[in-house]
Amino acid sequence: MPKLRVYLPKDLHVAVKEHGFPASEMLQKAVREEIRRLELIKAGEEYLADLIEEVGEPSPADKAWARDLMDRATRRSEQASG
Repeated sequence: MPKLRVYLPKDLHVAVKEHGFPASEMLQKAVREEIRRLELIKAGEEYLADLIEEVGEPSPADKAWARDLMDRATRRSEQASG
């Protein structure tokens, strides 16, 4: 497989060298994680589209309930972490 060259801005290159970071491994991990993140977003969007097709669009009341649920979950998470 051909190798890919990646160039870092000088300040980032200096920081990587100063800290002794394994740049290649870090880049591979970051790229794999980003690909996985994008795949999960796509799968979620596909699931949501299928669900909407099956049961229809959520009503304004459904959306308000979901926003309230997320707000409460966010507050609880923030309280637990901080």
